[in-house]
Amino acid sequence: MPYVKVGRENSGDIEIYYEDHGSGRPVVLIHGYPLNGASWEKQTRELLAAGYRVITYDRRGFGKSSQPTTGYDYDTFTADLNHLLEQLDLRDTTLVGFSMGSGEVTRYLGTYGSERVRKAVLMGAIPPFLLKTEDNPDGVDRQVFEDIKAAVLADRPAYFRNFLDNFYNVDVLGGTRISDEAWQNSFVVALGASTYAAHACVDTWLTDFRGDLGKIDVPTLLIHGDADRILPIDATANRLPGLISDLRYEIIPDGPHNIAWTHPELVNRHLLDFIAD
Repeated sequence: MPYVKVGRENSGDIEIYYEDHGSGRPVVLIHGYPLNGASWEKQTRELLAAGYRVITYDRRGFGKSSQPTTGYDYDTFTADLNHLLEQLDLRDTTLVGFSMGSGEVTRYLGTYGSERVRKAVLMGAIPPFLLKTEDNPDGVDRQVFEDIKAAVLADRPAYFRNFLDNFYNVDVLGGTRISDEAWQNSFVVALGASTYAAHACVDTWLTDFRGDLGKIDVPTLLIHGDADRILPIDATANRLPGLISDLRYEIIPDGPHNIAWTHPELVNRHLLDFIAD
């Protein structure tokens, strides 16, 4: 299995697991919390069939990557991504980030620029800034996130059960767009993630991306469900037009947070149309 070394913690290497399939122009898919790179299966097969080289990877703390107790911040997540792009020498790349992954895409372009990047896709976006502050009065009160961390620490499996119910809007879409078996698969994947990362990642959701957004100088596609309960559209996606210079915005009607799984027929159409010449 291929890995890229991104650092060390005490006596052990920190390694990022990735998969690299197909040929053609590269597309890098960056997953959301609390899943892993395999969660892109409905997009991977379509991209490969369309002639793209598809790279997925597991964020540190998740999937088959190392599970350190350091580096849970967007500067480090983005450095991990940069290690991968450099090791594979990827150029003319489309970066596709879902949920937490949209933060990596945004911070990468804000920090490293677009020399290796052709286009960007933000799906179920976390930018621009979730935390309520004096200059961000429409954000969410910090206590909400403190309560989330407390819930994870108190009973991580119970927290993931409630989280995934809202991740897929199971009360509305269960049995139609999300099966019990697919939900259970996500639950098992979530439980396999680092117990440390499960709560440490919550603080990263409060990252201020406003300074990065203006530096994005590649065509960008934004896709968001209008029934997203994890990152509600009015607090996130609806605030991005005007902050990114070249932005195409597609709303998925009745879409929950993980629209890549529940609405692949729409997501894949928008994605393939956008990244094509």
